[in-house]
Amino acid sequence: MPPRIAVRDISLFERPVPFSKPFRFGSVVINASAQAFVRAEIEIEDKGKEKSTSVGASAELMASKWFDKRAHLTPPQTVDELRRSLAIARDLYLARSGFDTAFGHHAAVIAAQVEACAKEDIPPLAAGFGPAEIDKAILDALLRGLGVNFFDGMAQNIAGINARLSPDLGDADIAQFLRGRQRLERVAIRHTVGMDDQIEGEGGVADVRENAGARYFKLKLNGDPEADAARLIRIGNELTTLPHDYSVTLDANEQYADLMALGALVERLDRDAALKPIAIKLLYIEQPMPRDSFRQSPLGALSRRDIIIDEADDSYDAFPAARALGYRGISSKSCKGIYKSVVNATRAARWSADGERFFISGEDLTCQAGLGVQQDLALGALIGVTHAERNGHHYVDGFADTPAAEAEAFLSAHPDLYMRDGATIRLAIHDGDLLTGSLTAPGFASKVHPEWTALSPLQQPKAKTLQEQSI
Repeated sequence: MPPRIAVRDISLFERPVPFSKPFRFGSVVINASAQAFVRAEIEIEDKGKEKSTSVGASAELMASKWFDKRAHLTPPQTVDELRRSLAIARDLYLARSGFDTAFGHHAAVIAAQVEACAKEDIPPLAAGFGPAEIDKAILDALLRGLGVNFFDGMAQNIAGINARLSPDLGDADIAQFLRGRQRLERVAIRHTVGMDDQIEGEGGVADVRENAGARYFKLKLNGDPEADAARLIRIGNELTTLPHDYSVTLDANEQYADLMALGALVERLDRDAALKPIAIKLLYIEQPMPRDSFRQSPLGALSRRDIIIDEADDSYDAFPAARALGYRGISSKSCKGIYKSVVNATRAARWSADGERFFISGEDLTCQAGLGVQQDLALGALIGVTHAERNGHHYVDGFADTPAAEAEAFLSAHPDLYMRDGATIRLAIHDGDLLTGSLTAPGFASKVHPEWTALSPLQQPKAKTLQEQSI
């Protein structure tokens, strides 16, 4: 039986993160952000013995205008939604004073979390951010308290994940999937090319100093088939100069308004010889359609190309709904929930066993050096993500404004994952790969925690009233 725990305390913090270069996706440009941190204290049930308490942690960038892209909201307002999501989730978890499994606590609050956030006009994807971060910190505390590493613990289903939120599966499906997991020793980075990033020449997509030797590339789209095709032709011409083979994925971030526009791009990929360097290396297209309309738009003949959802993954039923529409995959992001990633990976494995191909991908730029990148990397290495968008290091200069002693502690604890570059400590990439060996320490993928005293308390934006929402 999985251990039962009680959540005794949750503290929320944040730290500003300046970008070293702008990042543009869709119509959004980000020059800086803030990283959220969670510190969770739990008590592990010990059947009458002395109390066993443990502390865990998590971290994630609060990306503006991704969880909620509605035009009337400013970027700071969308970050405030994430802060509110964390605060609401904190209250819900702490209201449960009794013992339950780690997943049991998550399953008991997720519906109330979505409902409470909806009352403040916070959409489901943003609502899920708070539980996602708290779940990671609770799991870290549980693993540390029992002296177990993430991979061994998850193989034993230490969190007690079951099918209560995914009735299309059985409990045995999830347990069997986890028992069969073996840590990937290496995960290839997928180099993201933002809409404003340089394409040709020095500093361009084929410059090894820029792409860190990546063999996988994620290319952003803006929703205009002609403009996107022209840009992809330029990128393809550069990628053919690489001294090694490569693969690409395309990410529209909901910018394709309808199937007709998406069809025009796919048609060009199928027939335009100038696009061959992209078309023959294309693995999948990510979230072309707006999340609010994708369920009304079956892909039909467009499913001849593998297409996946990302922003539309705002509930436990999103992947089955996408499958019925012709989608082949879904993204894993720890900011959307580690348990949902495990459930969706179980689905992909089970559905693929019937003869069709379904898959889960790794897509996340919000994973900054430290806890964020390590926990998401470990999640991907557990569920079989062989290559992942891992470009936070590309837009943020190493540990950025993290105190030097904290960055040094991470370097010392995880020398296979970080390196010293002059005065900067940054992600270490080995022939285009990240190594996962040091992520096997007890806890959730980290031997060290942040310097809590160096963090600021999470800002507390005022809850929206119904009257304010209507203005």
